[in-house]
Amino acid sequence: MPPAATRPRLVGSLTRPQQITAGLIVAAALVLSGIGLYLSFEHVAEFAHDRLRFQSLDKARLFTVGVDVGILVLIVLDLLLAWLRRPVAWIRYPVWLLTGATVVLNAASAAPPEGAWQRMDYVAGFAHGIVPLLFIVVVEVGKTGVDRIVRPDSDETAARVPLYRWFLAPLPTFALWRRMRLWDVPTYAEAVQRDQDLRVYRVMLERRYGRNWRAKAPADIRLPLTMAPYGLTIEQALAQPREAEEREAKLSEAKKEAQAAADARAAERAAQARITALRTTGAVTAVEHEVSAATQQAAIAARAGLVATERAAEVEAQAVETAAAAEAEARRAAAEKRAADDREAAAEADQRAAGTEAAAAEERERAAGILAREAAATRRAAEDRRAAQQAEKDAAEAERTAAETRLLVAGIERRAVEAEDEARLLPRERAVRKVARLALARTGGDVEALPLEDIADVLGVSTSTASERRREAADLLATGYQPDAS
Repeated sequence: MPPAATRPRLVGSLTRPQQITAGLIVAAALVLSGIGLYLSFEHVAEFAHDRLRFQSLDKARLFTVGVDVGILVLIVLDLLLAWLRRPVAWIRYPVWLLTGATVVLNAASAAPPEGAWQRMDYVAGFAHGIVPLLFIVVVEVGKTGVDRIVRPDSDETAARVPLYRWFLAPLPTFALWRRMRLWDVPTYAEAVQRDQDLRVYRVMLERRYGRNWRAKAPADIRLPLTMAPYGLTIEQALAQPREAEEREAKLSEAKKEAQAAADARAAERAAQARITALRTTGAVTAVEHEVSAATQQAAIAARAGLVATERAAEVEAQAVETAAAAEAEARRAAAEKRAADDREAAAEADQRAAGTEAAAAEERERAAGILAREAAATRRAAEDRRAAQQAEKDAAEAERTAAETRLLVAGIERRAVEAEDEARLLPRERAVRKVARLALARTGGDVEALPLEDIADVLGVSTSTASERRREAADLLATGYQPDAS
């Protein structure tokens, strides 16, 4: 059972007097249908038996009952579907066809047998067919009433062409009805309004362009008349050129957008290719930088090895200088020994000093030999390092050898200092003699060529003190000081 909101309401929507009136109308329609069926049944059955060659009267009556029952069934079905708000428009056409056939058969049953129609024969034929016709009219009115009560907002009534128009102007009405059906015009009023607007538009064109307006008026102005057979209104027809231009503009814009999108995609692809190329170039550059860095590191290592070799050579040169100084000291010691032998009458302290100096000279000779061997070993080690491309290892080895050499030289110097201690020389005299020996070893006796920084570093004194010691050493050498004669 449908819910109350959607259930069709027929009687409930009428007032009490309206319900009574509707009941009386329905009762009268039933009485009218009974009278019509009774009269039609007898007349049509006899006519079918006598004129339509039905073999028996029973078969003629059965034919008549079938036609009348078919009409009733279709009418009830049409009313029921209208009541349920599901009307079927084409059902009325079979009803009209069968009712028309019944009217014709009833009228034909009153025809004279000889075929000579008299005036009263036409009246009789009309009288036989008027009751079925009246029944169909009542049924149509009842169906329309039911439909309007059940569907008060239905557009079906508004879409119908009034019956009087069919009689007053059949051909224009048919053209109007045809346009309504072909182009789905919703209401009769709208169809009439469209027809009126079109006629007014045609008159206005004639008023503006004259009788020959079809040749003088532009094609766009004539569009409403050209497109009227296709169901377009005046506004819709006049809007066609503008809509066509808008479609063309949209199509052109779409093409431009598509071209712009294609250009953007091409630019993006080019940018991606450029980015890829830049990344590749960057990778190559990075590898080049890496190789360059490795090359620079190798160069730095080679320079370090060269520096180490130069340092070793410098150490070797210093060792040679030290050896030369030691040799000079040895000669001086030998001279002192000879002088000591000659001075047998010298004091016992001088003899001990001479002995000590002789021992120191012997130590210096041995140190010089050791330094020479170490220098040769250092040169051979440097050559081996360059041949094996192990600059850093050789540099470290040379540094270690130089350190050992410096340690040995320091030992020799320490023993010389001990000898000077035994000779009981003052620290200042020792410092002056050390500067003098340094000048003889490095500059050949040119004390002024010695940098003050080196003197200060060797003696561990300030620059001013180093300057005094350098001046005193120059004075000492000027008096003919020789290490082997001290």
